[in-house]
Amino acid sequence: MRISLVSEHASPLAVLGEVDAGGQNVHVASLAAALAARGHEVTVHTRRDDPALPATVPFAAGVTVHHVDAGPPASVPKDELLPFMTTFGDELAAYWRAERPDVVHAHFWMSGLAALGGARHLDGPAVPVLQTFHALGSVKQRHQGVGDTSPPGRVAAERRIGRSVQRIVATCTDEVRELRAMGVPTDRVRVVPCGVDVALFTPDGPVEARVGRPRLLQVGRLVPRKGADVALRALRSIPDAELVLAGGPPFERLAAEPEAQRLLSLARSLGVADRLVLLGGVERAQMPALFRSADVIVCPPRYEPFGIVPLEAMACARPVVAGAVGGHLDTVADGRTGYLVAPEDPAALARAVTSLLESPSARAEFGAAGRRRAESRYGWDRVAAATEVVYREVLRRPLPPSTVRRLRPAATPTGAAR
Repeated sequence: MRISLVSEHASPLAVLGEVDAGGQNVHVASLAAALAARGHEVTVHTRRDDPALPATVPFAAGVTVHHVDAGPPASVPKDELLPFMTTFGDELAAYWRAERPDVVHAHFWMSGLAALGGARHLDGPAVPVLQTFHALGSVKQRHQGVGDTSPPGRVAAERRIGRSVQRIVATCTDEVRELRAMGVPTDRVRVVPCGVDVALFTPDGPVEARVGRPRLLQVGRLVPRKGADVALRALRSIPDAELVLAGGPPFERLAAEPEAQRLLSLARSLGVADRLVLLGGVERAQMPALFRSADVIVCPPRYEPFGIVPLEAMACARPVVAGAVGGHLDTVADGRTGYLVAPEDPAALARAVTSLLESPSARAEFGAAGRRRAESRYGWDRVAAATEVVYREVLRRPLPPSTVRRLRPAATPTGAAR
């Protein structure tokens, strides 16, 4: 198949950790490479944000990144990109007239607008468009309220997209419930999770140096919804442990980062500043060693559309304590690979973490179970295979029966890969 992935703000080439660069970038990059490894020709269409970028860049074997001219060739916050999506769609149509895809898979709601617009301009048989939202405006609005910077009309646009595309590829079962509440028909929704690179994130390998005290690790962008303040409040009840925060801009720029300074101020007021370590952004290649250095991975967001960090931690055989929200409800097996706790509850987070710190055998058992779960359900080869099932469904090109049988234990096109 010739597959076009549309990811208007999340380029596979972006540096992770900045405000608008995170899990979606990893998802699109990894899915593209895994689909290409299955023999498909994949193009990722993303907005040009630097005038020096070439029109196309080889990314991996079988994968090309196409930089679309839509808006200024400069960094623009994703919530300000909507005015450029008509142009983005027109540019997609021009590209697709010369290189017509078999299937288009849009990532994020604005990509969906552009993809549908571009596909409408093509002559001949309709090119099917699929949508992965990664995050829903209704959920963001509910949790952020006046702090939500999404353009007006986002929720209505997502509803239109959901009713217009051939399939929605949701990343977790909680998203299906949210889509149903929005009035989006769920008979065309298929659940295929995000994945993890189980060859990069492994239990064995280098370990980041650490001091003698127990280490808690939280990984993610430095934005309030990630709940680092909840982890800091929990830290008061976990004597001697340190909390390492990895994410955000590079370390040398943390002094100018408002969220970093807010967290430092909070840590000082709580009396735990000496046990807080802010690393800033960490290169992806160094992340497995950092995961291996931790006793427990904490993931306490206020909401999380999916959350790749628990998968990376489990792949490194580390126990996870995560908020019982969004994709965590699917990925973290409560009581087997970690614990799910009530969101925004520092006391519950502290109790779960303490129980693991007090039991090395439980940490080892949960870690081993997490690694097995990551390998059997969330490797990118399995995620790409399950995604291909959905593509073939809309194209009415069935997989060979033997392949379908191999896929069914981990993921089916009609249910969650759980």
